[in-house]
Amino acid sequence: MKRYGQEISVAIAIAALAIVLAFVAPAYFSGENLSDLFLSNMPVLVVAVGMTLVILTAEIDVSVGSIFAICGVAAGVIAKAGVPVLVACLAACAIGAALGALNGALVAYVRIPSIVVTLATMTALRDGLRWATQGAWVENLPPDFQWFGLTQASYPVAALVTAVVLVGAVGWGLRNLAAGRAIYATGSNAEAARVSGINTRRVVFLVFVVTGALTGVAAVFDSVRFNQIPSNAGLGLELKVIAAVVVGGTAITGGRGSIAGTVLGVVLLGAIGPALIFLGTSAYWELALQGVVILAAITIEALRSRAEMRQASLAAHRI
Repeated sequence: MKRYGQEISVAIAIAALAIVLAFVAPAYFSGENLSDLFLSNMPVLVVAVGMTLVILTAEIDVSVGSIFAICGVAAGVIAKAGVPVLVACLAACAIGAALGALNGALVAYVRIPSIVVTLATMTALRDGLRWATQGAWVENLPPDFQWFGLTQASYPVAALVTAVVLVGAVGWGLRNLAAGRAIYATGSNAEAARVSGINTRRVVFLVFVVTGALTGVAAVFDSVRFNQIPSNAGLGLELKVIAAVVVGGTAITGGRGSIAGTVLGVVLLGAIGPALIFLGTSAYWELALQGVVILAAITIEALRSRAEMRQASLAAHRI
């Protein structure tokens, strides 16, 4: 219970919100609304899984919104060129992985702080895309691009299966594979991890690559929902993703967190805006409430860390 205290707190908050909505606005739980909520937040969830890995290593990536936009536009442009949709989507994911590798190399091997690197790439990539497209959206997409050529009814099933498999695989890997333990060790104490034989630089590099690839996956799933792709997609995505990861209990200082907590964080923050509308409250309060939730999560994490340090200090004095 103590280990998963943050996750349990978020789950309780979600349950409380659901109970209020069930009594006050039962239409919130209509199949159509729940499907829309899932499809709009599925890309956030996919990127948040990658961001969890980055933050677990005590790093940060604020460039995911810009990478998201580039991957989405790339998928559309390549598909319009006559390339099969599957190949276009894989190419977009590869572009995301390459941009993640650029971030990872600068952070892990050039040793530039991740916040500096990703702030720079966030701006450079966004402005580069704006220059390349002149702000124009990608239109006249091939007919089989939208919904991956599936029906509008079957696409949500494919998206749900993808999300479940991704969350399950990464969550299982973090708990049971040596690579998962290396990620936690790197974030907890990079020097101790290095001494124990873990190549911490490679770990940091690879989590950025994975996050870039997952951002490409998220961009593809978001792009195929419509018949045109905006060149300014992903604005503010990095804040939503980081907020969900932190609210879900992943320590911003690294070394502690879970994929389950990230899922709960995405659910809670993704539900707030639509819930306000159904409750008859202005949606302008959404960001304010999200800010309060994030501040509460960070405060709880800081207090927990301080208490653990105090207990460790007391134990050392007893010895």
